[in-house]
Amino acid sequence: MPFPIIYSDEFLDHLTGVGHPEKPQRLRAITDYLHTSKFSSQLEWKLPTPVSERDTMSLISQIHQPEYIQKLAQISSSGGGYLDYETIVSPRSYEVALLAVNAWVDGVDIVLETGKPSFVLARPPGHHAERETGMGFCLFSNAAIASVYALSKPDINRVAILDWDVHHGNGTQAIVETNPQIIYCSLHQYPCYPGTGKYTERGFHQNVLNLPIPPGSNITTYKSAFEKSVVPFIQDFNPDLLIISAGYDANAADELAQINLQPQDYGLFTEYCLGITSKILFGLEGGYDLDALAQSVIATIEKCLPVACG
Repeated sequence: MPFPIIYSDEFLDHLTGVGHPEKPQRLRAITDYLHTSKFSSQLEWKLPTPVSERDTMSLISQIHQPEYIQKLAQISSSGGGYLDYETIVSPRSYEVALLAVNAWVDGVDIVLETGKPSFVLARPPGHHAERETGMGFCLFSNAAIASVYALSKPDINRVAILDWDVHHGNGTQAIVETNPQIIYCSLHQYPCYPGTGKYTERGFHQNVLNLPIPPGSNITTYKSAFEKSVVPFIQDFNPDLLIISAGYDANAADELAQINLQPQDYGLFTEYCLGITSKILFGLEGGYDLDALAQSVIATIEKCLPVACG
């Protein structure tokens, strides 16, 4: 059984302008690496369900306020604009963001059907998007939408979200922290954008675990955090599905933060997660140095192949 990757060239049509870190070339770099990797024959490329074939809006409206959804659609249809100084909306951004939601939801279906991992290679990212607005390059809260969708499936009662992006997923946390069927765990540089994610933020049901990481930290700090905190927190919850907000901007080569991970370190993160469950959906968030980003995705997927294809 090959390893599923949910991807569409339409994700390149969310245009953010010259010099913006969250650019289409991010996906091009990853797909180029994957197509030339030693395990390329073990990958199965899947198109996301077209927006016309799913009531995507009903999924999104469970998470985001209708006024925000309408605003985003209006900005996009009128030629594009800004949600804030760094969050760009281009003419096709709204349609592409809907398709990204479908890709994450398709990923949930694939993992639950096979019991094995898959990877959603989509943009725009989502973990900063709050109920009432997008921010931090993010338009819709993909991981939160996917987790709520998963809970609508038979025999799925507990969903864990692990966010290893270097920035705290303020949007994801704000959306899911009131739901006792979802836990959220984030490792992120602190202090750093967006300024949230203190250890004292524990959710309404003790269902949030924030692990602030000091600038300059490396894999030693992360290994300790995984072994002492992340793995026990998720294992104790015994999730039916693990969703990973897979940001790769904690790499030393990435200029948007000051953490000193190397691409191969994400392979270790993946091993920790596979030790908890094989039902893992990886979904792309940040990561802006193109080579480090692509190599990190390679390291993640390579660790999954004995499970997915064995």
